[in-house]
Amino acid sequence: MIGVSILGATGSIGVNTLDVIAAHPSRFRVVALSAYRDVEGLAAQCRLHQPELAVMVDEQAAIELRQRLREAGVDTEVASGSDALQTAASLPGTDCVMAAIVGAAGLLPTLAAVRAGRRVLLANKEALVMAGNLLMHEVARCGAQLLPIDSEHNAILQCLPHDYAGDLDAAGVRRLILTASGGPLRTLAPEAMASVTPEQACAHPTWTMGRKISVDSATMMNKGLEVIEACCLFDAPAERVDVVVHPQSLVHSMVEYVDGSVLVHMGHPDMRTPIAHALAWPERIDFGAAVFDVTQSPPLEFEPPDPRRFPCLALAMQALSAGGGAPAVLNAANEIAVAAFLDGRLRFDAIAPLIEQTLAELPAPEVVSLEDVMALDEQARRVAGELAGRLPG
Repeated sequence: MIGVSILGATGSIGVNTLDVIAAHPSRFRVVALSAYRDVEGLAAQCRLHQPELAVMVDEQAAIELRQRLREAGVDTEVASGSDALQTAASLPGTDCVMAAIVGAAGLLPTLAAVRAGRRVLLANKEALVMAGNLLMHEVARCGAQLLPIDSEHNAILQCLPHDYAGDLDAAGVRRLILTASGGPLRTLAPEAMASVTPEQACAHPTWTMGRKISVDSATMMNKGLEVIEACCLFDAPAERVDVVVHPQSLVHSMVEYVDGSVLVHMGHPDMRTPIAHALAWPERIDFGAAVFDVTQSPPLEFEPPDPRRFPCLALAMQALSAGGGAPAVLNAANEIAVAAFLDGRLRFDAIAPLIEQTLAELPAPEVVSLEDVMALDEQARRVAGELAGRLPG
């Protein structure tokens, strides 16, 4: 049986991963689960899947979880804190680690899984945005395997040759094309962005996601981060990664070859599909996915991103071009801006200016160590936090 540890088990990716695992009880077993402070959600998962270890980042939540599991007669060890997350990521008996912790908090446990030589199912794009070169170097050094879970990158992986080794030219590939739904604000007039509420920004038309990622989709920063991630994952230069808006979310990405062929990955917008693909790779497993009937699908639309509505996409491309620590600064500033918007302290149309000003205020030195990355992340958060108090709320 394949041992699986899930970091971020009570989020949408974690829940979908457990759903796929439940469909194959003789193939997968759950070794460890983690959450931030969702005691009720993690307790229910522990009762059902009986992991060896459960980790709550919040210490008080861990105390409550330990009591609940004791009362339920569940023999699962409970630990707390960021160090325990790294333990869960490298626990003996773990073959696969689902890295689904949102934001910069997912970097260290993802790195721990890589250094333990595990197959890492990467749903945490921020880890690559912050420390792409460092992380990919460790993957090679430690003999780990990194498989993308984002639907777009997983789709590209499925459209590339099976033996792809990081050389687009050798594979005959002209470019990688990421699709974007455009989110809930795709047709909203730019002048109306100032009055967008968190509820509007989180009302994604096709995907069910957490609030932070939903806002990133509404600003299209999510796609900018994915371009940076794609460059790292597939060793692709920025000029060979394109973005197109596709509101139906049925085409997840495309790969264009030099002979004019374009391989398209299509399917229902269901995160269980890339999860199942990565869990069973290189095999395929059935988890009860709905049949995709092309005769019943709506007309497919494609359009270029509107820079007036989505300035965050251009900021991500600017950070990618600058290189060094700029992507880490971009990610930190975005996390601060999104949190401030969701808390009602920052207007939606001030998210991009906050990120832009943070990038302008901080240099982008080359980051050569994890300590460099973490120090720059902390500095960027401090600058972005100060700016958030001065921008329209």
